[in-house]
Amino acid sequence: MIEAVATKDGKTALRASRDAGEKGEALDVQSVVSPPAPKTPAKANEPDKVKQEKANADDSDSPLSDLAESIPTPSSGKELRKTPTKSSIAAKKGSDEIKAFKAEQAAKKAKDVKVKTGDGEDEWDKRGDPDGDEETPLEDVDVMKKEAARPPPVNSDYPPLPWKGRLGYPPSSNIDIHSKTPLSPSTPQRTALISPDPHPLNVDNVEELCLANVRDIPKILRWNDKYGIKFMRLSSEMFLFASHAEYGYKLAPFASEALEEAGKVVAELDHRVSTHPGQFTQLGSPGAEMIANAIRDLECHDEMLSLSKLPEQKDRDAVMILHMGGTFGDKAATLDRFRENYKNLSPSIKMRLVLENDDVSWSVHDLLPICEELNIPLCLDFHHHNIIFDPDQIREGILHIMNLYPRIKATWDRKGIGQKMHYSEGCPEAITGRQRRKHNPRPIALPPCPNDMDLMIEAKDKEQVCFELMRTFKLPSWDTFNNIIPYERTDDNKPLPKKAKKKKTKKQIDAEIEEFGKELSEEEEPVKEQIPEEEIGMGGSENRVYWLIGMEE
Repeated sequence: MIEAVATKDGKTALRASRDAGEKGEALDVQSVVSPPAPKTPAKANEPDKVKQEKANADDSDSPLSDLAESIPTPSSGKELRKTPTKSSIAAKKGSDEIKAFKAEQAAKKAKDVKVKTGDGEDEWDKRGDPDGDEETPLEDVDVMKKEAARPPPVNSDYPPLPWKGRLGYPPSSNIDIHSKTPLSPSTPQRTALISPDPHPLNVDNVEELCLANVRDIPKILRWNDKYGIKFMRLSSEMFLFASHAEYGYKLAPFASEALEEAGKVVAELDHRVSTHPGQFTQLGSPGAEMIANAIRDLECHDEMLSLSKLPEQKDRDAVMILHMGGTFGDKAATLDRFRENYKNLSPSIKMRLVLENDDVSWSVHDLLPICEELNIPLCLDFHHHNIIFDPDQIREGILHIMNLYPRIKATWDRKGIGQKMHYSEGCPEAITGRQRRKHNPRPIALPPCPNDMDLMIEAKDKEQVCFELMRTFKLPSWDTFNNIIPYERTDDNKPLPKKAKKKKTKKQIDAEIEEFGKELSEEEEPVKEQIPEEEIGMGGSENRVYWLIGMEE
């Protein structure tokens, strides 16, 4: 029988002792583990206080029971504090000055911030990049509780199968096709393009970089086509400073030929291209400078698409997706400004302009009426809709927005433009609206859209998401690629690594002469088959997908 025995080395410790039987006395574990130490005679010269402490310790039931009493109590902070030195006083003074400066700056910043209240609160300017690397601010606890208690979304399980549409992805893919120039240079690369004199803009550098970007388009298009991706968004960063107020420039004539060549490949492969100007291109802003910047940016995008000289329908389908942007405290006034500025746009820009619902301020119900009024197509973004919607009319989710599909499609049909939609998913762990703006890098589903839709997949993994969806739903071309990376590439003309040649010894040479009558020559290096220029980086005969380093599946 095992009996719980209370030992003397802890007031709350209970131990099961196998030595404690029903008839015998329970074993005192403490006496075995820590037998009492023999008493030592007190020294004559010891203070009476120390003698008394030792006597108390000897009379204790356990050497551990009053251990805390035998440890000297440290002096208080005031007693231990040293006399401050000159250097510490100076450091403390400097620290106080820094704190005061920071407090002054924070107060000044808070004073300068314009606080907007009510339904017109404008969050657009501080929207930032939902998928950026900056740290997400901590959410308020009450906000978290309120968002977590919202009704669950109501979705549709309708799959758009069999799929007959086109999947696409944003610019700057993750594939490695030996592109020599980045579509979006880093900040140092941008600033290096500006020379102090004699001209503010180093034209030769800019044109060289822009042309290299444009000449990459046919290669990317052919790579996409080989693996069943027939829809692509052209980068807004291809022409640096083109819409700049001071350094801006026209794309013609220096980029005309290169863009026309890219357009020929789009037509040849029956692909679709589109653009998406940045979030600060807003036509509803109250600022005249921002409106001027927006119009220049739209003119630049329109020129890029027009110089591509696409066939009539493909040119019509080459749209420019735009957000309404901020509300600036008053949605009605913002819409009025948009109407006024829209009137002043060129017919070519009006033909291409498409509005998209966003994840901060403007819902589908906000934008659909003005799209119908001004004859502007509306691009439905499913992810944004799940964050910003009109709760008085529909529930969160995709099911109820499907009732507006006919009206949304009609905005495209009236202009004879092929409809497109945007799809992405929020991260599973997201709760609040701010957290839900971040895209899931790898969506796992298809939205309940028409099965012939041009669907732009807005996710960080880009073409990898398209491949994943192809595999999951057995979409066309799902079996055209093999993403197993072999040890050596077979789609480039890099020379084979040379084998190290070992020098023959005299003994080996004598043996060869004795056996063959002469010294044998070195083996000839194998000759690698030459890859045609148009096939370099395309995956070879086995259709291998080579990801950029760090972007492998």
